[in-house]
Amino acid sequence: MANEPHAYTAVTAGWAATLVDSSVMLDVLTGDAAWAQWSGDALAQARDDGRLVINPIVYAEVSTGFGRIEDLDDAVPAGDFEREPLPFEAGFVAGKAFLIYRKRGGQRRSPFPDFYIGAHAAVRRYRLLTRDAARYRTYFPSVDLIAP
Repeated sequence: MANEPHAYTAVTAGWAATLVDSSVMLDVLTGDAAWAQWSGDALAQARDDGRLVINPIVYAEVSTGFGRIEDLDDAVPAGDFEREPLPFEAGFVAGKAFLIYRKRGGQRRSPFPDFYIGAHAAVRRYRLLTRDAARYRTYFPSVDLIAP
């Protein structure tokens, strides 16, 4: 969405903020043979550049590999990944992106999690670290993507 409403600055005290998509986190946590190295290096660079942020949707997607919340929190420490709620404005932007998807012939009846993640990055003007860039590029062209 070229003109996402309610955009905020991603820079706090000179540090860029990067919203981390679950694809990258899962690559590292599962030791994915094809992508763990790239994702780990990209995470390290994003951390060097500033803050790493996740939202409840990313947290939920990553949680599926864990039996206990304590184990998840050990693997994804709050000191390394700031937890941020999904802004209400992001819900609005996600809905608009979903409407475009439906008008283009999409068959889903409710928005994909990626719509909420992309909208969160858009309204906060965060960079988005992802390995699944196609949908984000299509529906959130203003978001600065870090992708292979």
